[in-house]
This record gives sequence, structure tokens and C-alpha cells, in this order.
Amino acid sequence: MSAQPVDIQIFGRSLRVNCPPDQRDALNQAADDLNQRLQNLKVRTRVTNTEQLVFIAALNISYELTQEKAKTRDYAASMEQRIRMLQQTIEQALLDQGRITEKTGQNFE
Repeated sequence: MSAQPVDIQIFGRSLRVNCPPDQRDALNQAADDLNQRLQNLKVRTRVTNTEQLVFIAALNISYELTQEKAKTRDYAASMEQRIRMLQQTIEQALLDQGRITEKTGQNFE
């Protein structure tokens, strides 16, 4: 699908961006989130310069993204370690089962 122009409002300013039709809702949600962040920053910091607020919001969002990437990396590494341990446990159980089968002469085929 080709992108189509969409008008959004960011902190009282109109902005036209190209967006695929199936991503329009996500774009509007992102714009709403950014507007809320900017409003919250304005209240918390008492900064009135819109450009400065936008930069602070961008830094905050970038920091949050970096933290989420680190969490995802840590989670993936933890899952890989658990999978390796589970695989080793299964392999050991299969080896043990093979030894038991050899001793008792049972075949599970």
C-alpha cells in the first residue's frame, strides 16, 4: 500500500506526514502520546519554549527506547540460556533412558 498524506496536530501545530492507510491509527496514537508527553513536560518543567520541550521529549523517548532494547536483549539472553539448559537436561535424560534400556533390554520402538 502506498502512503497517503495525513494531517496531525502536534502541540498546536499542524503537520502533514505520509502514512500507509493501515498505520493511520498507530500514527494518531503516537501523535496523541507525544502531545500528552509535551503537555506533561510543560507543566512539570515550566519550560515554555516549544522547541526545547520537543527536544526534551525526544531525549526522554530515546532513553526509554534504549532501556526497552536493553531489557529485550537481557530477556533474549536469559531465554537462550534456559533453552540451552533445557536442551541439556533433555539430552541427558535421553542418554540415561538409553542406558536404562540397554540394562533392562527394553525397547520402546
